[in-house]
Amino acid sequence: MRIATFNINNVNKRLPNLLAWLSADKPDIVCLQELKAEDSAFPIAAVEAEGYGAVWRGQRTWNGVAILSRGATPVVTRRALPGDPSDDQARYIEAAVSGILIASIYLPNGNPQPGPKFAYKLAWFERLAAHAATLMAAEVPVILAGDYNVVPTEADIWAGHHEQDNALLQPQTRESYQRLLDAGWTDALRTLQPEGPLWTFWGYLRRRWPNDKGMRLDHFLLSPGLAPQLLQFGVSREARGEPGASDHAPVWIDLRQPMRRAARPALMAPPSRPGRRSMARR
Repeated sequence: MRIATFNINNVNKRLPNLLAWLSADKPDIVCLQELKAEDSAFPIAAVEAEGYGAVWRGQRTWNGVAILSRGATPVVTRRALPGDPSDDQARYIEAAVSGILIASIYLPNGNPQPGPKFAYKLAWFERLAAHAATLMAAEVPVILAGDYNVVPTEADIWAGHHEQDNALLQPQTRESYQRLLDAGWTDALRTLQPEGPLWTFWGYLRRRWPNDKGMRLDHFLLSPGLAPQLLQFGVSREARGEPGASDHAPVWIDLRQPMRRAARPALMAPPSRPGRRSMARR
């Protein structure tokens, strides 16, 4: 089973890039971030024509997350991260797919820091940690995938950078990510490649892409029961090199097919009408 995460950076503007990648790589499950489209503007017809069912939570101009599944429609369990009912930013969606509970995450950027945006980032991270602990306690297979907007260590950014003031590299940001690992979540990519350059994002400015000055911002965190199923991973760099590409590359992991096991009822929330469409309607 292949699971991918891809910050598409505007799903409609980069729809040809997305469809070309889906056709070439054929991942089984895809987490998308930064849709930059409200619910009604999500290109569900084109996604379904490629053979995928989808659930999503959109937002005009910014944010937006989705989960795609090849040949089926994910079952939504949450369309928002719990812990702050007043937070209306579309940054989290969670669904059951093929025996796995999977979340697509677009964690706040936090720049400029210090300031309210950085405070929001750290508060969101705290809420994620609390919800992750609930998922861990349920003892079901869980993947927390997406753009975390954190460079976990200096090994995850090009050497000689001058990004010391960037919110993605701050000690508080890195400590928040490390707390998830200390709680028992497995960083899939660094488990398979403990050392060496491992980039998933190259900025548009200052020739970051042609000079291979990248960062690792896109992560898969696996629950303890799922981590032993990890086989291999890849970064689809060729997609980053296409005309009109996102500044992120798709990232994927391969797992042995886990045993199907339904999530406990306490984790399940009624799906909302927007952002959910059955493959049977095709």
